[in-house]
Amino acid sequence: MITSKSMQVTEHKPVIVLKLGGSVLSKLSSLFYKSIKDLQQHYHVILVHGGGPDITATLKKLGIESTFINGQRKTTKEVFSIAEQMLKGKVNSALVHQINLQGVSAIGLSGYDAGLLKAGFVDEESLGFVGRIDEVNLTLLHNLLSLHYLPVIAPLAVTNGGERVNVNADLAASAVAKALKAEKLVFVTDVPGILKDGELVSRVTKEAIHHYIESGIIYGGMIPKVQAALSVLNENIHEVMIVGCQDSIIQDGEMVGTRITEGKEVQVI
Repeated sequence: MITSKSMQVTEHKPVIVLKLGGSVLSKLSSLFYKSIKDLQQHYHVILVHGGGPDITATLKKLGIESTFINGQRKTTKEVFSIAEQMLKGKVNSALVHQINLQGVSAIGLSGYDAGLLKAGFVDEESLGFVGRIDEVNLTLLHNLLSLHYLPVIAPLAVTNGGERVNVNADLAASAVAKALKAEKLVFVTDVPGILKDGELVSRVTKEAIHHYIESGIIYGGMIPKVQAALSVLNENIHEVMIVGCQDSIIQDGEMVGTRITEGKEVQVI
């Protein structure tokens, strides 16, 4: 269970959490970065990012083998050191710089900063230094948002025992969105959303998602994204979106992609 202590954001805007996968970071266009600034007119925006490809490439260069168990990277102390360098040093800094170029006051954070993300081990024996989020410091986030900063969060956390751990970025973004009672959680991917027979599914329900996975319409790396999306749908978060990274995520004042909601109706356009 995720706990938090918080003060309320002073400006009455809903919160939106964007999750950027590591595989899309090199594909983000200037239009995408501009759309983040546009989003700030209507939302308090928080960004959580991954960095898997940079971590894998650096490990390979150093001759360190990557092992994955149930989709999660086994993280020894040696692997964690590289993951920390890539996530906190390279990826976070580059994202903050690009967003700031749009006139947005972005600020880079990791879960260590002011105890932003507290975690427990997922399975220390099998996975090593991999964590799950137990607590989010909402006071820090609310204070930053009230001052019009855009937090950019690297998915690193600290345990109650003081150990630093790596956290799956999808799960970190989901935990932050749930703790903040965000209006939307948005997964930014290298595809425009969920596709069925080559066409964008504009809206899909929790019930239909399970059918799409079973029938193979949703497969591969999209499966953990939609599973993370389903995990945060609750009485506060009514909608999770999957959007593309190459263009603006806003067209005619609306976000473009696949909306995942509760209910039974499925619409395809």
